[in-house]
Amino acid sequence: MAAADNRAEIIRSIFAAYLANDRRTVEQAFSEAFRFNTPYGEGIDKPTYFTECWRDSDWIGRHEIERIMIDGRDAFVTYRCVAKDGKSFRNAEFFVFDDHDKVRRIDVYFGPSHQDGTLVKQQR
Repeated sequence: MAAADNRAEIIRSIFAAYLANDRRTVEQAFSEAFRFNTPYGEGIDKPTYFTECWRDSDWIGRHEIERIMIDGRDAFVTYRCVAKDGKSFRNAEFFVFDDHDKVRRIDVYFGPSHQDGTLVKQQR
């Protein structure tokens, strides 16, 4: 399997593991040098990510991966997350893989809420 195909499958397996609340699979996909960056914090290490950022996925109905673009060790993913209560939002994530196809970094960019296929205007 080509590296790009393998990395796309790893990303899909991570999203499936989040939905299944399968922390072990996600932990194994991340390198020991893993860093997580969000608008709420930068450079969050692997232990801190699982202590502070991992949450039970019982609120998620499904993920709809819209696109995965692979460029060498880098991958860009856009997806829609639909909650069990019907609310949804779109996000983008930038993944960086190491030499062993472990995820070394994820930068997440939070997107707007979505409803019935359209953007929901954000309140100021």
